[in-house]
Amino acid sequence: MNPNQPNYPYAIPFTQGAMPPSPLQEPQLGSQQQFGGIQQPPAGPQVTPPYTPPYPPAYGFQPPSAAAPVQEFEQSYIENILRLNRGKLGTFYMTYSDSLEWRDRVYRGVIEAAGRDHIIISDPRDGKRYLLLNVYLAWVEFNEEINYEYPIR
Repeated sequence: MNPNQPNYPYAIPFTQGAMPPSPLQEPQLGSQQQFGGIQQPPAGPQVTPPYTPPYPPAYGFQPPSAAAPVQEFEQSYIENILRLNRGKLGTFYMTYSDSLEWRDRVYRGVIEAAGRDHIIISDPRDGKRYLLLNVYLAWVEFNEEINYEYPIR
């Protein structure tokens, strides 16, 4: 390798004595710089027009009109389904696979609340409340119809 040639990730031939401009150096406006026998356009402020996406936007998306009703549907995650069924009596089957003493347990209670990782139920017989972790939930049984979708408002 030529000791006068800078070590760039790409090879640009240049004439002896001509050094490439430093990245920290502002190029002179209105003049053309010669770099390795290649004419470089004058550097100056490049003005690009603001980007305006085509309307209607790509992929068939249409913004909702003011007259169209917006339907709100909750995704069908277990906590949302349990939240829709608050106040209903259910049987909760839990599996604690890491425990020899508490391997499988069954809880019966009314759903009071459901979060992302937990369920709170109350036993109607004695009023005892349980905080159950969804990670251990195997399945839930109800003796009545299950609400699955939010009603349209």
